Amino acid sequence: MPRRGLSIAVACLALAALALGAGSARADGDPASDVLASRQVFVPSDAGGSAAEAAQLAALAAEARRAGFPVKVAVVASRYDLGSVAALWAQPQTYARFLGVELSLLYRGRLLVVMPSGLGLYRAGGSSAAELDALRGVAIDRGDLVGTATTAVRRLAAADGHTLALPRPASAPAVHGGSSSRLPWVAFAAGLLLVALAWAASFRVRPPRRRAGVS
Repeated sequence: MPRRGLSIAVACLALAALALGAGSARADGDPASDVLASRQVFVPSDAGGSAAEAAQLAALAAEARRAGFPVKVAVVASRYDLGSVAALWAQPQTYARFLGVELSLLYRGRLLVVMPSGLGLYRAGGSSAAELDALRGVAIDRGDLVGTATTAVRRLAAADGHTLALPRPASAPAVHGGSSSRLPWVAFAAGLLLVALAWAASFRVRPPRRRAGVS
C-alpha cells in the first residue's frame, strides 16, 4: 500500500477508535447487569464504605453460594449508577425485578438491590415471606450502603437456615465495573496515538514546503 494510502487508513482507524471511546462513555446501559453477569456483587465507587468492606461483601456472597444460598447484590448509591434506566431510581423493588429479568438467562437465584431509599429482592418464582420479613428488619445506612448490603445478605441467609460468619476484611479484586469504565480512556489514548502516527506518515510522504526566499 502506498505511504499516502497507509496514512489515510491509519487516520480512519484513529477516528474509529475515538468514536468507540465517545460512544462507550455516553451509553453504558445498565452498569449493574454488565457486572453481575459474571460476578456476584456490584458496588459503585459512590456507595460509601472502604474497598476492604466491598471486598468483604464479595467474600460473603461467595460464602453464601458455597453454603447453598446463592445471592447476587447490586448496590445503587445514586441515579447515575443506573445508567440508561435512571427512571427506576428510588424504586428498589421495581429495579430488582427489572435487573432480575435482565439476568434471567444467566442467573435465576436471589437478587438483592440496596438503594438509599430501601431494599429490593427478586427471585424467579417469587420470594418467601420469611426473606421479605428479614429485609424489613434491616436499617438503611445511607452513608454506608455496603455495610447495609452485608447485613441484608446475612439476614436473608439466616431466614433460610444458613448462618454466615462475617468474612475478615481483606484486599480483593474490584467488584464494580472498573475495567469497563476505563475502556473509553484507553480507546481515546489509542486514537490520539494513531492520529500522531498518521500525521508523521504524511510528513514523510510530503514534507512541508519552505517559503520562497527563506534559506
